[in-house]
Amino acid sequence: MSNADLSARREAAIARGVGVQTQIYAERAKNAEVWDVEGNRYIDFAAGIAVLNTGHCHPKVMAAVTEQMGRFTHTCHQILPYAPYVRLAERLNARVPGDFDKKTVFVTTGAEAVENAIKVARVATGRPAVIAFGGGFHGRTFMTMSLTGKVAPYKIGFGPMMPDVYHIPFPVELHGDTVAATLESLNRLFKADLDPARVAAFIIEPVQGEGGFYPAPAELMRALRKICDDNGIVMIADEVQTGFARSGTLFAMEAYDVAADITTMAKGLGGGLPISAVTGRADLMDAAIPGGLGGTYGGNPLGVAAGNAVLDVIEEENLCARANELGGRLRQRLEAIRATTPQIIDVRGPGMMVAVEFNTADGSAPSPTFTNSVRLEAEKRGLILLTCGVYGNVIRFLAPLTIEDAVFAEALDIIEASITAAKEA
Repeated sequence: MSNADLSARREAAIARGVGVQTQIYAERAKNAEVWDVEGNRYIDFAAGIAVLNTGHCHPKVMAAVTEQMGRFTHTCHQILPYAPYVRLAERLNARVPGDFDKKTVFVTTGAEAVENAIKVARVATGRPAVIAFGGGFHGRTFMTMSLTGKVAPYKIGFGPMMPDVYHIPFPVELHGDTVAATLESLNRLFKADLDPARVAAFIIEPVQGEGGFYPAPAELMRALRKICDDNGIVMIADEVQTGFARSGTLFAMEAYDVAADITTMAKGLGGGLPISAVTGRADLMDAAIPGGLGGTYGGNPLGVAAGNAVLDVIEEENLCARANELGGRLRQRLEAIRATTPQIIDVRGPGMMVAVEFNTADGSAPSPTFTNSVRLEAEKRGLILLTCGVYGNVIRFLAPLTIEDAVFAEALDIIEASITAAKEA
């Protein structure tokens, strides 16, 4: 079996709309390393797009899932509930930022978590409208696709988006977009098109994921919190990509002095198994009538077992501190490379949610071409990287937080060699 054979079979069998970045077909994986069907070894700095914060096949996660498989794999919590679901909800209620009583619902995907957060906000407020941000990513279902602030490739050809969804610019000072300008855009929206009394929620990523790993300024978070408080609007933090130690704290919102009313999470919660959650103010979460939330696979026993084990691993292995240590080493290395690389215009990100942004050598424009060259050079050398950003000119680094020091050092050398090779191409 070869990668080329599987690629040909895949093209014949799988819908074109399911995009694939590489033609590397995984055969097995452990922690931060993956081996393909041809026996080639790669260091994984994608981690399933921030899913594998605890690495591939963490022994504690695998053991918890294996034990649960021996008991039962599914009952549907809405028919026959089970204790681990309750325990995981209690743990999230205690750990999600916000000094108020909380309740939780489990679903299956990040998009589903966002969908349910919007449902909760609407039923709790009796209002329809939602405000999101340009560059934000919230999923591919119709509501979450509508909330996503990026047309290509997520919205092309899918017809009218959901009504009563509005976008305002996300402030990125590197590109001249200030917090003041964002708030002025919101003010104009409220004056020209949208009565604040019709707004159910704002939704924001504390650090934009697909949008380019831009952290939300603290000034913006404070302003949104005040606007929400003044107008009875629900503030939703989308922590699907930022959650579970990735940003150097369990949740990225811990870096701010305000809290969201509702938090969505997924990805890192399951350590590789599909599970997502919505945790929020108890009074909001109780607004829907019984049966209004949930789903057949919501809080599947295997995902719940993995979630409880992931929280244990984060605490026992001190992965928040590990994220800060790894991110500090990566940023230091990238800054050293930046000194001789005019294409690098920014190195940023909290914890091990680090990104590097590239322009053309003269600095005049974003360079997705150079960015992709770096990614491809790294792949040749055995390192899997992901690009992101509205202009496709950002590389994001999502190594498992459990990565061994020697493997991490090897990856740093590959990053430097790949940037050097792209400059010389």
